[in-house]
Amino acid sequence: MFHQKSQKLNLKEWEEIKMSKFKKSSSKELPPISTASLPDIVFMLLFFFMVSTTMREVTLKVQMTLPQATELSKLEKKSLVSYIYVGTPHKQFQKAYGTEPQIQLNDEFATLRDIPDYITAEREARAEEERPLMITSLKVDEFTKMKIVSDLKQELRKMAALHINYSSRKKTDY
Repeated sequence: MFHQKSQKLNLKEWEEIKMSKFKKSSSKELPPISTASLPDIVFMLLFFFMVSTTMREVTLKVQMTLPQATELSKLEKKSLVSYIYVGTPHKQFQKAYGTEPQIQLNDEFATLRDIPDYITAEREARAEEERPLMITSLKVDEFTKMKIVSDLKQELRKMAALHINYSSRKKTDY
């Protein structure tokens, strides 16, 4: 009798041992996530966005819809380009400047009398060997009358800024 009782206990113990192998113990927790590589990931992302993002250098104050063209060529070295914008002022500037096309140099509205100072400052900002290669790009709204453009070209001619480029967009066939 004693033997049967001990055998039953052994079976009971055996079942508990067997079940404990398959049971997950609730006392074990997941290990914490390692944050050692987080700074590396953050700096890689920061570097990627710094390299791939371009900052807009000029805030346009004039409305700009570039005219369409069929024969376009891409500028090789954009660092040699100085931009002059011509167009109707945005609504927020129309009280001060009206609705007639205006000239914008960098972030400011300008007149034809400001062109020589602008060209001189742009030349001074470049190295001596780059000055003859400087390009003046006119970004003119497609609805702007040619009078202001021809007056602008006359002022550029006076300053010997003869390498002029007209910015446009590729003509789309509908």
